[in-house]
Amino acid sequence: MLKDYKPLDKTKKILVTGGAGFIGFHFSKKLLELGCQVVGFDNLNEYYDVKLKYDRLAILQEFEKFRFIKGDLADKNVLEQLFETERPDIVVNLGAQAGVRYSIENPEAYMQSNMIGFFNILECCRHYPVEHLVYASSSSVYGANKKIPFSTQDKVDNPVSLYAATKKSNELMAHCYSKLYGIPSTGLRFFTVYGPYGRPDMAYFSFTQKIMKGETIKVFNHGDMYRDFTYVDDIVAGMINILSNPPKKNENGVRYKIYNIGNNKPEKLMYFIETLEKCLGKEAKKEFYPMQPGDVYQTYADVTDLIEDFDFKPSTPIEEGLQKFAEWYREYYK
Repeated sequence: MLKDYKPLDKTKKILVTGGAGFIGFHFSKKLLELGCQVVGFDNLNEYYDVKLKYDRLAILQEFEKFRFIKGDLADKNVLEQLFETERPDIVVNLGAQAGVRYSIENPEAYMQSNMIGFFNILECCRHYPVEHLVYASSSSVYGANKKIPFSTQDKVDNPVSLYAATKKSNELMAHCYSKLYGIPSTGLRFFTVYGPYGRPDMAYFSFTQKIMKGETIKVFNHGDMYRDFTYVDDIVAGMINILSNPPKKNENGVRYKIYNIGNNKPEKLMYFIETLEKCLGKEAKKEFYPMQPGDVYQTYADVTDLIEDFDFKPSTPIEEGLQKFAEWYREYYK
């Protein structure tokens, strides 16, 4: 573990973009439980059931130290006003247009949110200096990499979706701003995050909805796929560790770092479905299809840096994580 590893400083004001999103909600909730001051920012778009976003927000708004501002990352004036008024110490950018397949249907949404929106964040961090910029990248940047596990040392120049290309671009943009303006920045490549209050567009959630309704689920590549499924509480724990520990200058004199946050244990898609069936107490009707455009065969996180720097690695087994999700799903949807 780092000798000068710093615990979370609760006096800091933390801006969380995408605060009503899946990871943004869980992360903000944990920060608030720890006594931190959190400003949430979200456009509450209708990419998926907006009721879920409002319900997450309602939970956060019960905390005294939470303040929410509705706005769009692509609106530079709104963002500048936010930074001018709130003067955050730390910025955690989780606001983005998510989803691999939707980037094929609606590429413009990704350019607005993930490119222009992230550029606006960087500009605000430049003009209203912050102690640390933490931002969400994605395991999608590894594209069709054959070498496993995926390491942050690997070249990632072959994205297979526009979503992945925007996330790789974010890493390059952050590096540039770190180099030019000294903004300490940490990018987090998340690996298939799942859990309560999750995103309905993700496979485990849509599978659950269809299984409970007795509808057929689509299983791609005939079930021969592997994913490094990561429970949301592990993602949050990793982020809390990183938050108060901006990167030191690297060999190029830049305060810039990338981490994988994944379970470091790929599961076969068919085993994942079997486990979900057990947790729901109901068998799925399945139809098998070939691989979809933009999809990859396997994801597998090398988390060596996370262990070396923070003595931490995600460890929730999918049996436990899916059980918690299934319990939440039953309760939430009655």
